[in-house]
Amino acid sequence: QVQLVESGGGLVQPGGSLRLSCVASGFTFSNYAMRWYRQGPGKERELVAHITSPGGRTTYTDSVKGRFTISRDNAKNTVYLQMNSLKPEDTAVYYCNAHWALSDRNYWGQGTQVTVSS
Repeated sequence: QVQLVESGGGLVQPGGSLRLSCVASGFTFSNYAMRWYRQGPGKERELVAHITSPGGRTTYTDSVKGRFTISRDNAKNTVYLQMNSLKPEDTAVYYCNAHWALSDRNYWGQGTQVTVSS
């Protein structure tokens, strides 16, 4: 069974940091590009960060460039999102996504809540 399990979310003050983790199982992790999406209150889901398969090349949405870093450890079947200098507008449910373009296959985690507030 395919699973993507996110962790690391929580409440943090503006300017603080969090590191999200997503542990994958049930598929060949290294074959998939990994992405982090988020959906804030009253907003549509947006792509936050992307890392290629097997890794090395990264892409970020403009609003998080210089603050967020996506990385992956294929030996651990894990993708990370390091979030620094957090802002209230970063508040959202963050979702881990695995994508294999060859067959347009997507797997999704259940999400982890990140709340940035004083």
